[in-house]
Amino acid sequence: MDINGLDFVHGCSAIGAGLAVIAGIGPGVGQGIAAGHGASAVGRNPGAQGQIMSTMLLGQAVAETTGLYGLVIALLLLFVKPFG
Repeated sequence: MDINGLDFVHGCSAIGAGLAVIAGIGPGVGQGIAAGHGASAVGRNPGAQGQIMSTMLLGQAVAETTGLYGLVIALLLLFVKPFG
């Protein structure tokens, strides 16, 4: 089997893209925990629903940026070939 430098770079790019997509697990777990705590907080104090929901959605938006950065990096690694 003959593997040149370009094949090695493409293979490492694919492995790196797979590892970057794994970054989507953290935001998913974090958003689920935030939604669960938000729902229990609204159950305890229904009068503060507006404040709880706005704070929860802001926190989820911040948590989602990690997953989006991972997706962007994965797409760059897969479709931008610097040596090809």
